[in-house]
Amino acid sequence: MYHDNIVNPTNNKNFTSDRILNNQDLHFDQQHIWHPYTSAINPLPCYQVTKADGVYIHLSSGEKLVDGVSSWWTAIHGYNHPALNDALKAQVDDFSHVMFGGLTHKPAIDLCRTLIDLTPEGLDRVFLADSGSVSVEVAMKMALQYWACQGNDRKKRFITPRNGYHGDTFAAMSVCDPINGMHNIFTGTLTQQVFAPAPQTRFDKQWNEDDVKPLEDLISKHHNELAGLIIEPIVQNAGGMRIYHPEYLKRCRQLCDDYSILLICDEIATGFGRTGKLFACEHADISPDIMCLGKALTGGYISLAATLCSEDIAQGVCQGEPGVFMHGPTFMGNALACSVANASLSLIQQGHWQQQVAAIEKQLNSELVACLELDSVADVRVLGAIGVVECKAPIDVAQLQKIFVKQGVWIRPFGKLVYIMPPYIITPEQLQQLTRGIYQALR
Repeated sequence: MYHDNIVNPTNNKNFTSDRILNNQDLHFDQQHIWHPYTSAINPLPCYQVTKADGVYIHLSSGEKLVDGVSSWWTAIHGYNHPALNDALKAQVDDFSHVMFGGLTHKPAIDLCRTLIDLTPEGLDRVFLADSGSVSVEVAMKMALQYWACQGNDRKKRFITPRNGYHGDTFAAMSVCDPINGMHNIFTGTLTQQVFAPAPQTRFDKQWNEDDVKPLEDLISKHHNELAGLIIEPIVQNAGGMRIYHPEYLKRCRQLCDDYSILLICDEIATGFGRTGKLFACEHADISPDIMCLGKALTGGYISLAATLCSEDIAQGVCQGEPGVFMHGPTFMGNALACSVANASLSLIQQGHWQQQVAAIEKQLNSELVACLELDSVADVRVLGAIGVVECKAPIDVAQLQKIFVKQGVWIRPFGKLVYIMPPYIITPEQLQQLTRGIYQALR
């Protein structure tokens, strides 16, 4: 099912006619292309994009939408950024890709050096991967191989809080929420992990020591079989956009140390400034044994991820048979992706994101609170450049998105949640268009 506005290109003079979708194209898309989290029987509407620049997504009908979700939290610098464009153009003239097995290149070395410098202390080894889900697979595989090479073949499971989300591949699915997550249909085929109750103390509330007790009890009971604890630091994202107290994460670090369990922090969604800190771990002043990065790493240009670990873990993984880490993505260390990531991190290092995210947080707190007046709204929560409105009942995604498009904003709700995670470069006026759009749509 498609919205009518995607077949009328007349208002978009910057888009060539041979790239406008005709009815045959639209029919093919609907019948043969599977979009994310969409039914093949009754697909959600799709809108044709002809151009993107700054915070705007341009549709073929001429609508110009303020992007409220940064293309699933990736485009932190906005679209069509000249520095990122130039990085890609310069690299493509040298080479786009070479295999990373037995070969190396400066874009990858520069990227890994920067990641080690930026991330919490102690993360000194970098494994480059294709996507966030793969980086989680790598992290879990790394933990399992580490314990096997230490002669401890009992540590083969992971513990994680409920309401978490770590990706759609099989190992990653096994540590997503088994009931309220998106993968409960696969329960019988996934490795059975250990799930603790989700943290309950909110970020801005008084810490409740009882919050961590269930986790501590489970770790005490299962620690001999646990290879690692995997958690999204401070913000549980696709599992419900829940923002919890930093003390919970600090206690996770302490429990892992006490019971010889590896701490894996999934910073794929929270990394690179989204929560107001460069990495969400910094809210608790902790460093994990293994960290997963992705999404905003390339500023939304090309899929790239990284799994970082301590030198102790890297050495431990390679101490026993087979003596190497058994993983190697075909496009690992892709030069184009590394080059644009370097350009994106260079912008991050300039430090403007700190003022930008602080300003976004202040405005979100000021403007989204009005939604609490609406009968349909259960909660509003904000951290950094994340704003969440939780409704009392599930949302009709297609209907609400149609309303948002008419208001000139692009917001992708899910479940009971309407959330925004805009590009850092958004202006107060553009951000107000998003917050006002949410209020008007829900009203």
